[in-house]
Amino acid sequence: MKRKIVFGFVLVAVCLLFSVNTTMAEGLTKIRVGWQVPWATQGQLVQVWKHTDILRKNGLEAEFIGKTYGPVLNKIALADEIDVILTADQPAAALFSKKKGWIGIGRLMYNRTSTYVPPSSPIKTIKDLKGKTIAIPIGAAAERVTVQALAREGLDPKKDVKIINLGIRQQGPLVLKGKNNPSWGNIDALSGFDPSPAIFEAQGLVRPLDVGKVCSVVLMNENFIEQNSEVAQKVMQALLDAYDYYRQNIEQANTWFMQEAGLKNADQKACNIAASIEPNVQAKSRGDLRVSFIEEDFAIMQSAADFLAPKVGKVDMREYVSNKYVKGVK
Repeated sequence: MKRKIVFGFVLVAVCLLFSVNTTMAEGLTKIRVGWQVPWATQGQLVQVWKHTDILRKNGLEAEFIGKTYGPVLNKIALADEIDVILTADQPAAALFSKKKGWIGIGRLMYNRTSTYVPPSSPIKTIKDLKGKTIAIPIGAAAERVTVQALAREGLDPKKDVKIINLGIRQQGPLVLKGKNNPSWGNIDALSGFDPSPAIFEAQGLVRPLDVGKVCSVVLMNENFIEQNSEVAQKVMQALLDAYDYYRQNIEQANTWFMQEAGLKNADQKACNIAASIEPNVQAKSRGDLRVSFIEEDFAIMQSAADFLAPKVGKVDMREYVSNKYVKGVK
């Protein structure tokens, strides 16, 4: 019996040693990727990485650590449990404020936030929300973008509308109950972030009044980059390669995403609505793909940081985010 136990330990040790030696022999850099399981369109990109050899071709081997929201990823990032983070602009700004070496190495994607009403609502535009009640997941990008939309249309978010807090998970039951009504009880409009609004829209349960853009980013820690030659460039090249696969295999990427995300009522139409704001998915050729930042992106990210400033302090996003690591990615 003792011999069998000893043999078992030896066998496990040999297997582990073989695995490590194989990785080293192939010159692969291991990365721990923090990602958000239910979040389109990021989810499709991760699934492409999982189901193809793109990472390996770029000299990478990944351990995927899936969570639900960006703030959870920030916690494990600060605990040094991940090396790469796929996240939105606000959680990125919050992490930068900790000054623990995290930086933005490239553009992940654009993702949508939406303000929407029941299909039969008499409200046709953002201006029509004057005097109305809007339920929003307070603190999320949806609040920031909706407030910006109201101000753009000349409405004072503090005086002209009533904003109340409603989490994105609580919106589903409310939307289903009010399918044929002009409002959701005392709530005239909702605001949220995909994929939930995209699913509502695909089912014909809501009518969008405004769609806003969030600039999401790929984060890495400078210490990890210094210790692993060209790892940041490899990650961004692998992301561009994933986009190239995704744009040519949209239905397959969506299917992989939905299988792991387990989103109720999600379908191909909902996935494509969520991805409609990301130009890389609609690109006609590889040469049209972009994982770098443009000036509009820096403006969006700075608005995210400014929105969080009362809670985390002032963050200049240009100090933390640059195109340094996407040079040569094509």
